[in-house]
Amino acid sequence: MFKINENYLKLPGSYLFSTIGKKVAAYQEKNPDRKIIRLGIGDVTQPLAPAVIEALHNAVEEMGDSATFHGYAPDLGYEFLRKAIAANDYAQRGCDIQPDEIFVSDGAKCDSGNIQEIFSIDNKIAVCDPVYPVYVDTNVMAGRTGTYDPVKETWSDVIYMPCTQENGFVPELPEAAPDIIYLCFPNNPTGSTITKSGLQAWVDYANRTGAVIIYDAAYEAYISEKDVPHSIYECEGARTCAIELRSFSKNAGFTGVRLGFTVVPRDLKAGDVPLHDLWARRHGTKYNGAPYIVQRAGEAVYSDAGKAQLKEQVAYYMKNAKIILEGLKKAGYSVSGGVNAPYIWLKTPGSMTSWEFFDHLLFKAGVVGTPGAGFGPSGEGYFRLTAFGSHENTFEAIERIKKLG
Repeated sequence: MFKINENYLKLPGSYLFSTIGKKVAAYQEKNPDRKIIRLGIGDVTQPLAPAVIEALHNAVEEMGDSATFHGYAPDLGYEFLRKAIAANDYAQRGCDIQPDEIFVSDGAKCDSGNIQEIFSIDNKIAVCDPVYPVYVDTNVMAGRTGTYDPVKETWSDVIYMPCTQENGFVPELPEAAPDIIYLCFPNNPTGSTITKSGLQAWVDYANRTGAVIIYDAAYEAYISEKDVPHSIYECEGARTCAIELRSFSKNAGFTGVRLGFTVVPRDLKAGDVPLHDLWARRHGTKYNGAPYIVQRAGEAVYSDAGKAQLKEQVAYYMKNAKIILEGLKKAGYSVSGGVNAPYIWLKTPGSMTSWEFFDHLLFKAGVVGTPGAGFGPSGEGYFRLTAFGSHENTFEAIERIKKLG
């Protein structure tokens, strides 16, 4: 008789955003005439930029001609896209990353879950707390996290690095030495950032202890302050200790198109084994590549027109972030984020838990956010709102929240 992977049974409840979706759907069914404003899931709302649309149309035309038709993509992704990434995201920032160290995929979420496959089951992971749930859940599925404590809501074999108001929502170097460290800056969910010197300390720590950093830079396009690094490879020594994940979802609105990439430098090794080779083997075996049409659209992101149009789009969302940040402050909330990131992190009022505040906002104001507890134990008592709505809905949502008193 066949057997299942029993690690899946260890996962408590359903995926965070699935739970939110069910609660909102149930409320909407009972209140069909109520306008619900969704500032919970980090999904974009603005249409794709004209330069991207033009590239998509041109690529579709190519696919309709036998002379320009494309089948399977190369394992690492098309060279035209990898060269554009290397030149614009790395060389222009002084980072030594070559096109053959870039692996094109269908998004950072998949890569952040799949990357753990190339590591031994015995590795101990360290995560920020609160944290993007995918980092932990995929390691649970692999059997790397030990047993779950439903009271503390923690896993026995995971090192949690609290990100609290006291430390500016930036983790401190852990006392217990992890093997794999997950970092995300600008941070999801808190919207916090790290300085270049602060990130350099992590790179030095990883090289000193023999750890690897999995660095999620999905929100780097929203950075506005000068001392905040856009890539971990801006730090000296990062090529020997860091893997970087990137996404086109938030910087170019590709949430429904799907495109991302992972950088694995050839200098990053476990003993004599380059992790680049392991990831290349995994990528080539289990993945057939992002579509040619989508990769051409990704290339357009780096065109002069694409850069200008997407800069406007990012500014649109950051205007929403400012509306939320300033509106909540005026309403008396303790709030952070929203300056270098499209996420606003607020303290729940009074003694409300984050799920109680979720229900309070949904039932009283018709506004959906994300409970901080869903991101980890240190997220309890906090709440995340996103800036990815329209200006009109964002303004209306904050006005509704203000009226709650």
